[in-house]
Amino acid sequence: MSIDVRPATDFDDVRAVLGPKSPGANVCWCLSYRIPSKLNKELRGPARGDYVAELCQADPAPGVLAFEGDVPVGWAAVAPRSDTAFARNRKIPHVDDLPVWSLWCVRVRPGHRKQGISHALISGAVDFARAQGAPAIEAYPLDNGDAKVDLTMAYAGLRKNFERAGFTYAAPTTSVLAGHPRILMRLDLH
Repeated sequence: MSIDVRPATDFDDVRAVLGPKSPGANVCWCLSYRIPSKLNKELRGPARGDYVAELCQADPAPGVLAFEGDVPVGWAAVAPRSDTAFARNRKIPHVDDLPVWSLWCVRVRPGHRKQGISHALISGAVDFARAQGAPAIEAYPLDNGDAKVDLTMAYAGLRKNFERAGFTYAAPTTSVLAGHPRILMRLDLH
């Protein structure tokens, strides 16, 4: 199976991976860490998808999508940290003053999991950030060891998958997700 990863510029493709079954549902749309908390709470139902549709028209795109043929099968959110809630997050430290990019969500559609798509998404997000001139990229995955992780909470990624992609441990965090500590991992892009 060949997986192609490219910028998320087509809203219909993003909706296929992140959108709700019911158009009025209040799903994340991967906005929780992208926008200020107040705006995140104000955007309800279809307004959340409308906001993401606008992001897909922006430069740079709001992330990358993995495709199997023409079918979108996965998503990774990646953006300059300064443009995300991680710029102000008290639980996830700043390692230095570099204008790093953040990779905070990796999602693979049901029916396509356990096929290496998350690895392709991480690699594609790294390539995307590098192409945009990012000096380094950070992720905040779960440090779960061999423990099972609830799939709905695995969006932050797993330490071992980021290690496999060349990221290294950079700092502890005080963030905990699904009972697992999150760590800050980093990859220099120069």
